[in-house]
Parts: sequence; C-alpha cells; structure tokens
Amino acid sequence: MNERESDLLERVSTQLFIGGEWTDAASGKTFEVRDPSTNEVIAQVADASPEDGIRALDAAVAAQDAWAATSPRERSDILRRVFDLVRERADDVALLMTLEMGKPLAEAKGEVAYGNEFNRWFSEEAVRIAGRYGQNPEGTGRIIVSQRPVGPAFFVTPWNFPFAMATRKIAPALAAGCTVIIKPPQLTPLTTLFFTQLLVEAGLPAGVVNVVTSASSSRLSAPIIADPRLRKLSFTGSTEVGRKLIAQAAEGVLRVSMELGGNAPFVVFEDADLDAAVAGALAAKFRNIGQACTAANRFIVHESVASAFAERVTERVQSMRIGRGTEEGVQIGPLIDADAVAKAAELVADATSRGARITTGGEALDGPGTFYQPTVLTDVQPGSAILREEIFGPVLAISTFTTEDEAVRLANDTEYGLVSYVYTQDLQRGHRMIERLDTGMMGLNAGVISNAAAPFGGVKQSGIGREGGAEGIHEYLSTKYTFLPN
Repeated sequence: MNERESDLLERVSTQLFIGGEWTDAASGKTFEVRDPSTNEVIAQVADASPEDGIRALDAAVAAQDAWAATSPRERSDILRRVFDLVRERADDVALLMTLEMGKPLAEAKGEVAYGNEFNRWFSEEAVRIAGRYGQNPEGTGRIIVSQRPVGPAFFVTPWNFPFAMATRKIAPALAAGCTVIIKPPQLTPLTTLFFTQLLVEAGLPAGVVNVVTSASSSRLSAPIIADPRLRKLSFTGSTEVGRKLIAQAAEGVLRVSMELGGNAPFVVFEDADLDAAVAGALAAKFRNIGQACTAANRFIVHESVASAFAERVTERVQSMRIGRGTEEGVQIGPLIDADAVAKAAELVADATSRGARITTGGEALDGPGTFYQPTVLTDVQPGSAILREEIFGPVLAISTFTTEDEAVRLANDTEYGLVSYVYTQDLQRGHRMIERLDTGMMGLNAGVISNAAAPFGGVKQSGIGREGGAEGIHEYLSTKYTFLPN
C-alpha cells in the first residue's frame, strides 16, 4: 500500500454515524475490511449491535418531521452541494472503492460519475413533486391529490457498487423528505462512510442520514424492520435474502423496494453488427469483473454467427490484463472473496462436464488475492447450472439458437427478469423483442444501459419497485386524497 492509499484510509471515519455524531458501537466491537487483491486488512470498522440500530432509528424518527417540513428548495440545494463535493473528491471516492472492492480504478471512476448523477438528478426532482386539483365529475366539490414523504426509511446495500447503490437510495429519499438509516455492506463499508462525511460537509441536518455498519446484517436489521415507526425498506441483493426481508416487512405493511437477482440474456441475431455485439458483450459481461446484477449471464447466439462471435470475443478476452485495480491498464481485478472464486470454478466445471468447451481462461489464479481468469465457454448445454444461476464472475457462456421463437423461449426461461440485451439490425424485430422479453429493462444494440434519469428495476423474482428516473422519487412518497365540498 502506498502513501496516498494510507492517507486516504486514515481520513475515512470507521465509526457509526447516529444523530449527527460519529460514535463507536455500544459493544466496542469492530470487524475487518480487506483489500481483495492482496487480502490485506485495510480498516477496522465499528460492528453495530441491534441496540445501535434502534438508536439510529430513534434519530431518524426524531428528525423526520423537521426534514419533511424543510422546503423542497433547501433539500434540493443540499443534494446539489453533495453533487459538487463528490465531483471535487471523485478521485478519492474511486480509489477507496478500488481498495475495498477491487474493481479497476477506471471503472471505479465511472461508478463515481454514474452514482453522483443520482445526487444531481434528485436535487432537480425535489422541487418537482406535484399533485393535482380539479372538480369531481358530479360537480359537488373539488378533488385535491397531494404527495407526502413516506417516513423513515431503512436501506441495506450490496458490496459490488458501494457508491452508486448508496446514492441511488439516499438521494431520492432525501429529495422526498424522508430520513434514512443505511446499513452498508460488511465487505465494502468504507465508501458509504466517506460519502456520509460529504453529506455532513454539505450541511445535511443531524439525524437525517444515519449509518450503522455491522458484520451481521440479519441480526441488526430484524429489530429495525419490526419497529412500527419504520415506514420504508429498500434492499439490493440476492433474491433469497430479498424474500426473507419482504416477509419481515409484511408484518408492518412496509413500503418495499427490492432490486434482486438477475440472469440476463444477451441475444445476438444473425443480422447483428458483430463488432458492435462483441463490444457490447464485453461491456455487459466483464464490467465490474462480472459482479453485477445487470451482467449478461447467458449469451444466446444465432447458430450461423456463433463461431465468429465466439472467436472474436475470445481474442478480446485473451488480451485482458489481470491485476490489482490500482495498477495502470488493469481490466480484470479480483473477485470479492474466495467464495466467489469457488462459485465461478464450480459453474465452469459443471458446464464443461456437460459438454461445454473452454476457449480461454477457466482457472483460478494463485494468491495473494482472489482472482479468476476471464473465461469464455462455448457449446453450453441445456441443464447446465451456469444457465440457471447468476454467475457473478468473469465467465461468458455461449449457447445457440435457430429461430426467433426459440431465442425468446430461451431468454425467458428463468425466474428472473431484470435486464436483457438484444443485438439486431432489424428494427421491427427489435420492437418485437421489447414486447416479448420478460425483463424490466432492455438494451437494444447496447451493452450498458444504467442511467440516473431512467427507472432501474426488474420483474418476476428480480424485484419490486424502481430506482432512478421520474419514477424513483415516488417510491418515497405516499399519495393523499382530500375532498373539498362546494
């Protein structure tokens, strides 16, 4: 670790943030945060107890009425100041993400730019919350429809996009007038803690955002979710955990937003621009080392172009540089931990046992660090686990199809429905795919689609609700109808 990295880590608070104060966990316990590229411990972070979680909820509840009464313009101005501060400190935020998560620094900088757009977007949306007023059809009175903040919200965020997942939840909540308790991921909490320092610097009032880090998400979360004062729960992570949280939230009839697992199909038709499809495939698969819910999971390629597609993809993947994310030119950093490496190896072994062929990669690398080679599989057979399970690693798995109907059937053959990607130069076919593919989002001749101005979310077991876009702020607003007689 060099001097700049050490200095940055020293400037990040590793305590809990409750009611506007940095504080140790009540127990005094901490947990380790490690750099996955070296396995080196880079921080000791406060390990919150359930009692700490309730203290954070107390603070959010105490601040809720005053924050809801704050003018939309003031909320907007604070978010805009946050945006400006993040832009000034972008290099620090990016480096911190690379140190705790492992992604290449260039990608971390891209995440900072993307995640910060939620601060700017919702600073603009804060002053555009609107209702309606009009005469009722009978002519006996007036209908008034207004929007009010839902109330205190609890967020549980994932390790793979530690900055963007925090801003994507916090920014709309603040814009709507909701106070927040956020539980950052155990593996990558430092980015959220640093972002919280910028929120404070921007003038956010005490108690509006509270941060509780913990090594046990379930133990910390359960009493917060069960508390009747909480009114909103938002989670990004696996479908398995999401189901459990929805069940817990049902007891209090909480508003929930769930961004869950994915199994994205990447469909390449025979008329596709292959160069564009290859470029899109690399972006959709290897961004974030494949550790993204939007990562393309199943490459469904027309049999007439499958060989050419696989050959071009393999050539590009073989040239990818693997290493620590801070090193110049690195494109593939480490996976988050040893379990992630083991899962990638297990899925590749299952696929090859069923007849798939490795054209490049297919091996874990010796430590230190948790690295797995970027891998391309061809001739992946039906029934392979890699076609059913979210890979969350740098493995590109190719199977083939013959007809459009077959492509649609294969693409939709999953309980997930987050995002799909389609490459075709036939505009009518593209429109048919928009209608026929069961996903909440789609990239048509595009391998990266996320944007703060667009609604992010899935269908089926990929989740409930939307983040971003004009739709995002409504996840934190409740609709009130008032009747005014003549």
